[in-house]
Amino acid sequence: MIVRILTEGQYNLPGAHVDRLNEIDNEIVEVVGQQDREAFHKLLAAMLDLVRHNGAEVPVEELVESDIVLPEPDITLEEAAEMFTGEGLVPD
Repeated sequence: MIVRILTEGQYNLPGAHVDRLNEIDNEIVEVVGQQDREAFHKLLAAMLDLVRHNGAEVPVEELVESDIVLPEPDITLEEAAEMFTGEGLVPD
């Protein structure tokens, strides 16, 4: 699965990690709804780290469509409220 982190680039994330990514995504939807800023930033960091540490960077010169687009690391809770709704960013 190709995952883009805005402002950073794309990663080829093995399918074995997609379930955990989805779990974090669902947790983020909950804490955004609760306006829990601290939990949001902690979970977002965990989500991005999961992709960075387990995915292989896609070379910049390689044009590949992203399956999932994750927000930039410095997104605000207010901005995230527009993205993390319903099922979140990772489809179930």
